[in-house]
Amino acid sequence: MTTHVLVTGAASGIGRAVAADFAARADCVVTSVDIDRERLAAAPGVPVPADLTDPGTPQRILEQAWRRAPVDVLVNAAGIYPSLDMLDVDAERWDRVFALNARAPVLATTAFGGLAIAEGRGGAVVNISSGAALRPRPGGGPYAASKAALEMATRAAALELGPHGIRVNAVSPGFVAVDSECNPVADEYAAAVSVNPLGRPGEPADVARAVRWLAGPESSWITGEIVRVDGGSNAGAAHLPRLWPPRDHEQEGRGE
Repeated sequence: MTTHVLVTGAASGIGRAVAADFAARADCVVTSVDIDRERLAAAPGVPVPADLTDPGTPQRILEQAWRRAPVDVLVNAAGIYPSLDMLDVDAERWDRVFALNARAPVLATTAFGGLAIAEGRGGAVVNISSGAALRPRPGGGPYAASKAALEMATRAAALELGPHGIRVNAVSPGFVAVDSECNPVADEYAAAVSVNPLGRPGEPADVARAVRWLAGPESSWITGEIVRVDGGSNAGAAHLPRLWPPRDHEQEGRGE
């Protein structure tokens, strides 16, 4: 049986890796959604150019994809992470971050759920969150707030759609190195956030594999969860120095 997967933000970064991971499977067909027409043309799957900040777009793209074949998996990967200090926030910039990072995935999930329920089908939604939902950074307040909102919306949707056989979860990546013209990352920042117990930054493929697992039958009794794929960053502050030097266990053993 072929699985139809719709991935937003599929023209680059994590979204592209997710689309490619699903598209590499013989039993998957992928619909790729993004506003960047040029990059989208080279993205895996059937391209659908769309501006997800338009409130009517999520419903339209779900209906368009559904006409091709009922959608089994929705992956909401589109997002922006501008550097914006809280003192510089204005209504327009705040609303744009929330429109893409929180409102669009909620509306897409609503559209997906409505279409699936109307046909008596189940399905899976996977949202792409961020470690910033728990720990904001300077200049990242609006982004962090939007991801925190997305995580709560994930749980709320899981609660209400679960009885209809629709699972809603999220993957929360740590720092993942991706090329981005609109969201560039300074080398100093990349070096600082790459400190974690596993000792390396993440790769888009790390996240894509987690998304595919969370959307698949192996996780059929999991919903409303936020899966942290972050090299252990959320386990603790590995970058901080010790409060005191390590004890000399040899001395301790002699009772001195």
